[in-house]
Amino acid sequence: MRRRWLLGMFTAASIAALSPQIVRAAAVEDAVAELQHDWEVIRYQTPAAERERRFEALAAKARKISESQPGRAEPLVWEGIIVSSWAGEKGGLGALGLVKQAKALYESAIAINGDALDGSAYNSLGVLYYKVPGWPVGFGDKAKAKELLHKALALNPKGIDPNFFYGEYLVEAKQPEQAVVYLERAIQAPARTGRQVADAGRREEARVLLEKAKAK
Repeated sequence: MRRRWLLGMFTAASIAALSPQIVRAAAVEDAVAELQHDWEVIRYQTPAAERERRFEALAAKARKISESQPGRAEPLVWEGIIVSSWAGEKGGLGALGLVKQAKALYESAIAINGDALDGSAYNSLGVLYYKVPGWPVGFGDKAKAKELLHKALALNPKGIDPNFFYGEYLVEAKQPEQAVVYLERAIQAPARTGRQVADAGRREEARVLLEKAKAK
């Protein structure tokens, strides 16, 4: 009887000790899910003329979430994605500062946990490396991009984003024949829970790019 009582006390104490960690983890997941939802609404359902302003506001929200969750990679990844998207809408040399900010966020996330969110930081950082101009204007580096995109694919070989962006990289690298298989995988990728809008938008982008790749 005493042994069962002690075991019960130990179990209760263990649960009590773990509870704050569980609560914090749930808070991170909820915050990231909210950022994901807000991002995909802006990216795929908002008129182009409004996107820059809305991404700027969302970046400020993401910054607060990242600051409230030190030591967690996931908010940093999504802050980076949002800042990158803001830079894309801003365009031109004026966006270079934002791109560098996004790069630093991805690097911070990788330093904490590069595997978080199925390696999304590797994927997103790789995208920056092939989209940003090289020296002396920017930090673009096609070889570095390929290395990072390969890491993302290794972590999430069936994922819609790593396959789409590696396909896009290959198209931009003038290797459209090799891009076809990755773009087809992106179109056929498993649906992500709660990401219906983003999945639909990305699949359409993959279809358009696939047609271009096959036409080259």
